[in-house]
Amino acid sequence: MKHLFQFFVAAALTLSLTGAATAQDAPLKRGTADEAVAMVKRAGDYLQKNGKDKAVAAFNDPKGDFIQGDLYVFMFDKAGVALAHGQNAKMVNKNLMELSAGGVYPIKEFLKIGASPAGKGWVKYMWPNSISKNLEEKNTYVEKVGDYVIGVGIYK
Repeated sequence: MKHLFQFFVAAALTLSLTGAATAQDAPLKRGTADEAVAMVKRAGDYLQKNGKDKAVAAFNDPKGDFIQGDLYVFMFDKAGVALAHGQNAKMVNKNLMELSAGGVYPIKEFLKIGASPAGKGWVKYMWPNSISKNLEEKNTYVEKVGDYVIGVGIYK
C-alpha cells in the first residue's frame, strides 16, 4: 500500500506541472536513447564548465536548452535530493530516495549506478509521461558527474 501511495504521489507531482508542454501543444515527438545519452553528456559538460549553481539553473529552466520534447535533464546529489528536474519544479530540493515507481525505487537505482565502477547505465520503471499524461515504461540513462548523478529518460 505504501508503494502504491508513493507512486500516486509521484504521478500527481509529475502531472501537476506548470509551464510544461501539454498534449495539445504539438504532436508528441519521443526522444531516442541516443538523444538521451547525448543530452546527459552535454549536461555533464555544462556542469563541469559552469559549476553546480549555473547548471542547476539551466537544467531547471523550462524554456532552456536542457528540455527537448519529452526529454529533460534531472540532477540528484548523493543523498537523493533532486537539485534539478526539467519537467517538475515541485520535485526540486526534495529528498526522493524513497520514491517508488511501481515497486522500483528509481532514485536509489540512479545513485547505485552512479556509485558503480562504470558510473553510468540505464534504469527501467513505469512513470507518468508529463506530455501524453499516460503511465508509460521509462528507461533512464544516468551518469555520475563529480558529486552528482545526471539523467535523462525516454518513454517506450
